[in-house]
Amino acid sequence: MRVAIVDLGKTNAKVALVDTDRAEELAVRSAPVSPRADGPYPHLDVRALWEAIADGLSALAAEGPVDAVGVCAHGATVALLDAEGDLAVPVLDYEHDGPDELADEYDRLRPAFEESGSPRLPGGLNVGAQLLWQERRFPEAFARTASIVTWPQYWAHRLCGEPCCELSSLGAHTDLLDVGAMRPSSLAVARGWDRLLAPVRRPGERLGGVTEAVARATGLAPGTPVHVGIHDSNASLVPHLLAGERPMSVVSTGTWTIAMALGGRDVRLDPARDTLVNVDAFGRAVPSARFMGGRERELLSRSGSGAGADPARAREALGRVLERDARVLPGAVAGCGPWPGRTAPEWSVDEASLDDEEHAVAIGLALGLVAATCLELIGADGPTVLEGPMARDAAATAILRAATGRSVRSGGGATGTAVGAAMTIAASPKVEATEANPATIAGREAATDEALARYVRRWRAAIGETVIGDGADRAR
Repeated sequence: MRVAIVDLGKTNAKVALVDTDRAEELAVRSAPVSPRADGPYPHLDVRALWEAIADGLSALAAEGPVDAVGVCAHGATVALLDAEGDLAVPVLDYEHDGPDELADEYDRLRPAFEESGSPRLPGGLNVGAQLLWQERRFPEAFARTASIVTWPQYWAHRLCGEPCCELSSLGAHTDLLDVGAMRPSSLAVARGWDRLLAPVRRPGERLGGVTEAVARATGLAPGTPVHVGIHDSNASLVPHLLAGERPMSVVSTGTWTIAMALGGRDVRLDPARDTLVNVDAFGRAVPSARFMGGRERELLSRSGSGAGADPARAREALGRVLERDARVLPGAVAGCGPWPGRTAPEWSVDEASLDDEEHAVAIGLALGLVAATCLELIGADGPTVLEGPMARDAAATAILRAATGRSVRSGGGATGTAVGAAMTIAASPKVEATEANPATIAGREAATDEALARYVRRWRAAIGETVIGDGADRAR
């Protein structure tokens, strides 16, 4: 089956054609996206997103048949629709700090972590905070809301005309879902928002068919099945849920890095460290932790720099970084992750003294170590599967293996979320997760492993980490 997946991240809009029989991407079209600053508040540019989606679908349709369409997209976002199915208000950019105006009131209203599985997050990262702010600041527009749809399902609605919600998106730190009972939270009921939530459907369920207007805009056949869709990080989990391996964990990377544990150790999640409960494609709770890894890398990186295409040069850069103990502690993105109170990055050396390759390697090591902390906080055990950009960062992969003392595999593919989303439509148990090969940069020599283990211990000591166990020692 050939399924087109609309895959919407915070900074990129992608359309991927997936062969579900082989669990493999055949083609990907991608375009950068950014929110708009005009209007009543910063909001997502639905017009530009639609143009990118239509262009991507058109390109894929021109190359061969498309049997179905699905959607996966980031969380913390909903669309408020009027009675005609148009937007009642612009789709709020969750990074906007407007909702913080009502933070004290919202803190009194929101459900407990034990009910929602959501940590308290800044700006609009809790959808309930978005809704309260929009309801109070734009009462007339909010009053026109006939239905609330989760973000992937907004685009499914655009394709086929049917509004709905879906549990994995409602469970992405919205405060709108009781994750124990899988029903609207006490907050949603108290505010009457539960009556506005569109019907909840399953990710792989056929929602409708491509409309005539969409068919003309994209080249898809009219009536091409459109499926409900899923939260992007939870899409990464789908192939592994189908394969049934336990224990294991998945780290889905992009603008956000999301760690999810399957069958791991029993731990108490700490909402103060950005741990949370995600909801998988089958409506089950999954211990998770997250940080804004892609954004952190973007802010820390030098323009045009990278770890280098030449493995020998990259390996030499890693050696120099380990020898100098050149470390960067996170903080470029405050308010999220295991250390939300950190407000600035800290370098152990003069940052200007690092060449571009050393600089990129040090950033990769730091992000790998934050990911390792996330895994420990959620009780992860067994192999780790990396999805997305971090899987191509050999420094991050090497340090993640050293820090956890467990194998690290690459999920493969340009966008692992697309394969998972497609597999909700036509399930295949095939998972192409192969051992990530840190030899491209680090090798498996005992001396390198010892140097990585020392680096892990020093980095953790510098940041004051006491949660992590003895993964670095096991890697020696």
